[in-house]
Formats: sequence, structure tokens, C-alpha cells
Amino acid sequence: MFVERQIELLFDPLSREAQTHVNLSAVRREGRCLWVAGDETATIERLTETHDADGALTGYAGQVTYRLADFVDLPAGPDEEADIEGLASADGWLWAIGSHSLKRKRVKAEHSGRKSRRRLATVVREENRYILVRLPLEEGPDGLPVPVRTAADGRTAAVLGGRGDSVADLLRDDPHLAPFLSVPSKDNGVDIEGLAVHGDRLYVGFRGPVLRGWAAMVEIWPETDPDDPHRLRLRALNGTRYHSHFLDLRGLGIRDLCPDGDDLLVLAGPSMALSGPVRLFRWVDAVKCDAPEFVHDLVHVGELPHGDGEDHAEGIVVVDGRLLVVYDSPAESRHTPGGGMLADLLRFPGRDDLTFQNG
Repeated sequence: MFVERQIELLFDPLSREAQTHVNLSAVRREGRCLWVAGDETATIERLTETHDADGALTGYAGQVTYRLADFVDLPAGPDEEADIEGLASADGWLWAIGSHSLKRKRVKAEHSGRKSRRRLATVVREENRYILVRLPLEEGPDGLPVPVRTAADGRTAAVLGGRGDSVADLLRDDPHLAPFLSVPSKDNGVDIEGLAVHGDRLYVGFRGPVLRGWAAMVEIWPETDPDDPHRLRLRALNGTRYHSHFLDLRGLGIRDLCPDGDDLLVLAGPSMALSGPVRLFRWVDAVKCDAPEFVHDLVHVGELPHGDGEDHAEGIVVVDGRLLVVYDSPAESRHTPGGGMLADLLRFPGRDDLTFQNG
């Protein structure tokens, strides 16, 4: 794989002032629009395609911000960040998921030894991180998708979490993942960073924990709670409310998931506070899997660029046969004079171009 070109994601002055545009953690495409989210807000942003005189895609602009609290009740209220790490869209719905992670206080160079020790011993739980949100989309007057609380056809925005029913609560007795629920994300604890949807299936990818080299994914089947149209519940299938899958990503965790036909593209990177390597894998026919799996034969599609302490690939989406990649902690060279951020468009092999063997 190689970077074919870069395109500009242009954000409004408020986002640039708050620096939220430099912490992109999730991306999804919907027609002419790009949905993006950052890990320090409780919002989702919509950007729209821009083109040059010849009609070629040059980037995305026209930012519109949507506050999650305008659609659903957030456990910790509207102002606490939700640490949105995954987006998914299909069949007129937009999904968003928080990291479901604990946070250990960061130590900085200017801190005294005493303060550093105190901060390193402090673990924080922020309730808005433990949510899964589903938003119905309608077509606005300009033909662009708009999330609504209640759609004209009766579909409703709904949330899971905050009532002892989050994805983390679902896993409290899981033999593999439960021991890591009390471990902060950057210590190889539970840290959700990928989301994909196919039909009634939702795939949740974990950056951590990585268990002896195996990355974790959980498949769930959310539905509207019949007692409250603005709540979700997890439907049981054959006596279980989830399937756990373990993927051989060569010791890396899941940084994002992206559907590609019946396959899942898996962005893989380090599970903790490390830089690189970053790789793209393909799980062939993932959506045809009807039971928990250990997946050995993922196709290694290629390597992605990464920096040292910067340029952390966090989100992927297929755009016109190319892989669009957005970055957290972007390098200075990604900042544009107009206040935008450069994303990469990579040429990558499609399913028909691959020999289905690991490596």
C-alpha cells in the first residue's frame, strides 16, 4: 500500500480553537458526507465533499456539529466527553461507541516527583465513555443526511449504557475480558476503538486487552427496548447475548473496523501508549461467521505510515476504492494554512486482488 495523495478536512474556527480537530478517532462515509468524531468531545461532526474544477475529490468541509445529548440522555450529562472511538453507518442509522475504558492520569515533564506519583496512582472512570448510541438519519432539505431524535417513520435515537447495561457490564463475567475491566486502557485494559455494522450485527473491536498476541472483538445484536424507545437492549441469539472473536493481528490491537462487502477491514496498532507498527488486515467473509471464532487466516493487506509519538492512524473508511485514513496526534505537516487537517488516501488491494493466505 502507498499514499496516493492527501485531502483536506476543513473544520470550523471553534473546533480549531478547541483543538478537537487534532484528535480524530473515528470516521465513516455516508454518500457525499463524512462523519468524524474525536476522543475529547461528546459530539459527532459532519463534513461534506469538496471538488476541484475537474470534479476530483479535494477534501471535506462545511462542518456541522451534532451534540449526542440533543438526541439521547448521557449518563454523566451533556458536557462530559464521551471519548467516541468508533462510528458505523448502514440502513439509515448512524452508530457511535465510547471507549468503555478507565483512564490513568498522565504524568508530564513539568510535574514534581510527588505530583507525578500521585497522578500515576489515580484512575478515573468517566461514565459517558460507557455508551453505545444509535441515531436515525433523515435527508435534509439540501439532500444531506441529518441525525434526528425521532424520524418521520417512527425510528428513534437510543442509547445503551448508564444503567448497568453497557458493553462493559455485558462482559463482567467473561473469562477472557472481565479481568481487564478494572485496568486502565493504556495499561492493556479494556479499550474499545473499532465499530462496524452489518444487518443486525454490530462488531466491537478492542485495542486492548491483547491476550498473548490475540486481539479481541465482540459481536452483539442491539435492538430498541420495548419499554423505552430511546433505550437500547442487547438481544439474545441462541441463548447468548454476544459472540467473542479473537484475531491474530501479530500482537497488535484493533484500532478501527470497516466493512467491505462481506469482509471486515481491520486497522491494527499497538495496544498501549506506543507508536507503530500500523497494519491493515482483511477478515474474509467475516459476516458469514455465526459462532465465536479464533481467526488465524486474516489477510495481511499492508503497512500504514506512522510517526514516533505522532500520526497515530485511528480511523479508516473506503472512499472511491481508496482507503481514507485519519490520524490522532497529527504531525505538524498535516496542519493546513486554512485550519484544516490532511488525511491520507491510500491505494490498497481489493478482495479480488488478494491471495487469501496469511502474510
